[in-house]
Amino acid sequence: MNYLSIIKIALIVFPFIAFLVTLPYILKEYHKYGSVYWYRALIIYSFILYLLAAYFLVILPLPSRSEVMAMTSPTTQLIPFNFVTEFIKNSGLVLNNFNTYITALKSTQFIVPIFNIILTIPFGAYLHYYFKCNFKKTIALAFLLSLFFELTQLTGLYFIYPRGYRLFDIDDLILNTFGGLIGYFLGNILLKFLPNRENIDKTALELGKKVSIIRRSLAYCLDLFLTNIIFGIIYIIFEFKFGMNYLFFLISYFIFLPYFFNGQTIGCKFLKIKIVSTKYNKLHLSQMIVRTGLFYLGYVIFPILLLIICSNIISYFNNTLLVFSVLLLGFLLLIYYLICFCKLAINKKIFYEIWSNTKIISTITEFSQNKNSC
Repeated sequence: MNYLSIIKIALIVFPFIAFLVTLPYILKEYHKYGSVYWYRALIIYSFILYLLAAYFLVILPLPSRSEVMAMTSPTTQLIPFNFVTEFIKNSGLVLNNFNTYITALKSTQFIVPIFNIILTIPFGAYLHYYFKCNFKKTIALAFLLSLFFELTQLTGLYFIYPRGYRLFDIDDLILNTFGGLIGYFLGNILLKFLPNRENIDKTALELGKKVSIIRRSLAYCLDLFLTNIIFGIIYIIFEFKFGMNYLFFLISYFIFLPYFFNGQTIGCKFLKIKIVSTKYNKLHLSQMIVRTGLFYLGYVIFPILLLIICSNIISYFNNTLLVFSVLLLGFLLLIYYLICFCKLAINKKIFYEIWSNTKIISTITEFSQNKNSC
């Protein structure tokens, strides 16, 4: 299996890894900056792809257990700079014969050390350019990454195999660390041509001053997740029934928490947004009752009641015209949701905000000012 084939495998696996990290990454970005800036996402996901490809290059191809059990070759090489000796002895290089140079450059004794240097050059570049690591920290982390790779090989992929199927080579530690050093200086070059970390953070914070529909939705979903856990515990302890009890608990959570805690639920607090009054200096309880009541009436109770009534009518009359009418009604309901979605997407107030004289604002400005003042 050549290097290109292994990188192709990494590209195939990457979407699955990206899917797993996307939600935590989005939550972290909204929590810290109030936005998901595409340029930062490009850097982070390309870094994940690089690490995945590097890891696969170290462990693949995987042999069978029987092949590993039959191995008798050494598992360690602990002589520093042994690759120089091997190159001189086995590459076929003759200094006064230029015809041997091309052959020597194509030899395994040359390609493998060069590959080990190239392997960690991106790592050092990422550390210095984006993660703002200094010289010593970059070298230390490049060494630790190399040590992780070598221990992976020495332990036979964390003891899955009875012994190491690749060589633990101290030269790899040296060459990988040197690659990280080259990457560090490459990061200096990148800083001259690409936006630096401070500008990336500044742009993200500026975008975070607006409250996107994704941010609002995530805050609500986070609150919904927490309320389900809390109500589940109450259900187990006190044997409360779902239905109206659950709905009452849910509505109470979204009414009283923002009222008593400066317009914020737990989800809002985490994602740096809050509900404020557009009519008074302070949020009133009546505003939260109207806002929450209209939200659930318009988005939950009314559609459910409508569906129940329509299904009962269809089952009673069983008329083709009625079925068509219900389908048309469902389509209009979908249009209604899309209109609400579009209004929120362009940051316009929705009906329950207009009638309750409330709106959602970002607290990221307050957050960034407090952060800078510390």
